[in-house]
This record gives sequence, C-alpha cells and structure tokens, in this order.
Amino acid sequence: FWVQAFTLVHCFDTNSTSTLYIVAMASDKVLTMEEVAKHNTKEDCWVVLYGKAYDLTKFAKVHPGGAKLITDAAGMDATAIFDPIHPKDIMDKLLKPSLTMGVVDAATIKPEHVAKPPEAHKPKPKKKAVKADAAEEEVEEFKKPPLAAMLNSFDFESVAREVMEPQAWGYYSSGGDDEITLRDNHLAFQRITMRPRILVNVREIDMTTKILNVPAALPLYFTATALAKLAHQEGELAIVKAAKKAGVPYMLPTLSSYTLDEMLAARTPDQVVFSQLYVNPERSRSEEYVAKLEKAGVQALFVTVDAPQLGRREKDMRNKFTQQGSDVQGDEEEEGGVDRSQGATRAISSYIDPGLNWEDVPWLKKITSMKVLLKGVQCAEDAVMAFKAGLSGCVLSNHGGRQLDTCRPGIEVLPEVMEALKEAGATKETFAVFIDGGVRRGGDIFKAVALGAQACGVGRPVLYSLASYGQNGIVRMVHMLQDELQMVMRLAGTPNIPSITEKHVITTNLADHIVPLPVDNLTMKTYQGLEPAAKL
Repeated sequence: FWVQAFTLVHCFDTNSTSTLYIVAMASDKVLTMEEVAKHNTKEDCWVVLYGKAYDLTKFAKVHPGGAKLITDAAGMDATAIFDPIHPKDIMDKLLKPSLTMGVVDAATIKPEHVAKPPEAHKPKPKKKAVKADAAEEEVEEFKKPPLAAMLNSFDFESVAREVMEPQAWGYYSSGGDDEITLRDNHLAFQRITMRPRILVNVREIDMTTKILNVPAALPLYFTATALAKLAHQEGELAIVKAAKKAGVPYMLPTLSSYTLDEMLAARTPDQVVFSQLYVNPERSRSEEYVAKLEKAGVQALFVTVDAPQLGRREKDMRNKFTQQGSDVQGDEEEEGGVDRSQGATRAISSYIDPGLNWEDVPWLKKITSMKVLLKGVQCAEDAVMAFKAGLSGCVLSNHGGRQLDTCRPGIEVLPEVMEALKEAGATKETFAVFIDGGVRRGGDIFKAVALGAQACGVGRPVLYSLASYGQNGIVRMVHMLQDELQMVMRLAGTPNIPSITEKHVITTNLADHIVPLPVDNLTMKTYQGLEPAAKL
C-alpha cells in the first residue's frame, strides 16, 4: 500500500512543480504559503501537495513509514518528495474532505518553502570478496544479464532483487509474519501431480480463452498491485501497455502510482481492463470512483475483502526501522510509546473500511452495472455466499501471502470451492472463479484451469519483470509462461483450454502438506529469508 512505501523518495525538479498545480475553484479557500508555513510542528502539521494544503497532523502519528517523514515537511511543499511514487489524486481519494485545508497560491511558494528529500539513496555498495588471507577485495558490481537470458519468472525475481532499491524490494517481496503462506503459495502447485493422456492429436495447441467474456491469449491476467513506480518510472502505464501487447487483461489498482485518468489514457482504443476496489469508509468516494470506472468502459470490479487490517510484513518493517534509525524511535517514546510497527494497521482504516460486510453487497451491486466479484475469498462457504448474493465471481486469494500467515494458498482452496459451488447450483458460466498467488510456471496455470479456475492472476512476476527490464520484460515474462503452458498442454494431451479437466491432475497430496518434495533450487536460491535483529 502507498502508506507503507512513503519512505522511498527521489529527487524531483522543483522548478517544474508549479505546472502541476490546479486552478482553485470558487468554493476552495485560497491560502498563501506564508499561512501554511505557520503550521510547521508535530502538533500542527500542514503539508502542501500539488498546490493543495492538507492537515496531516493525525495521520503522521500512524504513518507506517514513521511520523518524521511527514513532520519534517510540516509547513512546506512536499510535492517533489511525493510525486515520484504516488498519483496526484491520492490524497483527495483517501483523506476526508475536511483535511483539505485549501488551495495554495503558487505565486507565494518560494524556494525555501520547498521540502528537500531526505538523504538521496546511495548506490548499492560493491560486494566484497574475501581472500584466503582475509583481506577484502572489491569485486565488480552487479551486471544485469540481457533480457534474452531470462528463461523463467524466477530469473526476473533474482535480477529485480539486485536492481531495486532496498526499501522497494522489501515492500514487494515481504509476506505476513513468518512468510509461511508466502512460500506455500508456489509450493502448493508442486503438491499437484500431472496425469497426462497419450495418443491425442496435439499438432495444434490453442491457449486462447475468455476471461469474463474478454478474449485473452491464455488463462492469465495481471492482478492489481500497488505503487508500480517503485519498480519502474513508467509504473502502471507500462503494465497497461504490456498487457495489451501480451494479450491479457489488467486489473487496475486503487492504490496506484499514477492517477486513474493516466492509466485509462494509456489504453489502446480496443483494450479492455478490469479494476480493483478498496471500499472507502466515506462511501460517496467509492461511488464516485466506481462511476468513473464504469464511464470509462471498465468491464469488471474486483472488491478486495481480505484486508480489514494490514498484515505484519516484517521484511518491510525492518527496512523502515533500519532507515529511520533511533531518531524515530525517540519520537515514538516521547509521544507515549506509539508502536510504529502497528501504524499501518491503524492507518489502513482511514481509507479501507474494516466494517465492510455481506450486508453491503446489495449496495455494491446497486452502484454499478459492471460485473462485481470478491477478491480474497479463502473458503467454500464464502464462495457460495457470494454466488447466492448474485455476484459474478470471486478470486481465491490470500493477498500474496501478505495478510494472515499459515492460511491456505488459493490453489489449495480451489477444489473445495468448485465442489461446493456445484452443489449450490452454480456453473462456470454463471459464477467465475479465479485464483492468484504463487503462479510462476505455465504448469501452474494448467493445474488451476484443470481444477476449475477460469484464469490465474499474477502480481509479483509483473512487478519483478517491470523492475528488471521495463515494459519489454513484462511481455517476455508472459511469452515464457505461454511457451511453458503450450508444452504442458501438448505433453498432457490437451489441445485447447476446454479439454483441460480435473482428470489430468492428481490432488491427493494437495491439502495434507506432508508429502516429501524434491528441493526446488530456483525457489530456494531466489527466496530471501527473514533476518533477526541480531544479524542486522
């Protein structure tokens, strides 16, 4: 989420910020920068972003990146710090209207009013090699391999870890608590074994399908992920364009680095996209956002339902503590022992409604004619309730292993969901089921389709390939999954997507978690384990 990634900053040409300021409407209060500068303390903290002044006094105290990042800019224009990562409309989208104090007259903003970023990110230190005599020797810095050298999705992840800033890598790669679910999301696919058929005519393999009636090159879509600018300057715009080139749908995120208008403008005229939604406590805000999506031709709305509270992502939290140092800790003690590690947990309620429940489903259906699906279903009972409530489908997901640790992977939940839906009278045509989490191989897609999923969502592979090679990296990642899926379909004796059935896989060991597996070297060598404080 954007509130977690506020610590990552870059320099920005302050001379250009004035071009971004909006024109004040008649109903907006116009402020001078001198007026804003009076609110320059922790107890009274106003910050200017894109020409608007916001009162962030309360929010700073629960900011997951630490209050210091916000209070250091108190009474100043922080647009230069904010812009490289966040969309221009994020504050208006998430904060209560009462916290927007007014529009600042751009003519009154002087150089001394512009907040300077914290110490710029230093280049990653060169790795050290230790000789036999224990003398250290500098070795050559990481040299990124050519795009053609990428053979699987794990290759992109290994490159991304080297080229991304530590804070960005920690944010993307972290999982909840001990990261058991994070790792099991992929390992679960390995507990499903193949049951191929022979002597089937597989001269031609057709991987094309429809996802919610939208044509797709294969049963795959790009799921919503926050803050793609942490990976690459083009962020979500590059993902929109790559999705078109790869022939798969993209689910636009609510918490994006670019505005919704900018993401929509990046589409080609014939490109169809979906959208993800976090329901805001200020329901009118969600209604406005949904109306804008529908007017723009977005085909489906995926409502996230697995994040009433933010999970503890210790890898990400550790990065923030290391970066902030003792100053932040001192501030927290001074303010009465505020535990900053819980900041996101409390802050999330300001823009994601933890009170969202089944009684709100009629409201969701009423505010749009788009297909409405629930993203984050983790058991059969809830899938059946979604079907009976008249929704169009659901995504079996654990939020990429970032929320409740030790919960089941989506692929493991899939068989019980499909069985329960069948008993409830649902069909694949009347209620679509998707999964995400841990999809790294074409064979994973095959197994999900075999067990009843209409398609699979991928998130981190998109971000890692974007971070490594930009838009072209994403397209190559999809093409590799296509190549792998084509091979698996041919070897399994399935010439097209409808021919893939549950009879082509064996799930005996999927849920018992005790089957011994060969060591997965790619996973083990790519995965970066958690470090205790004593090792830092």
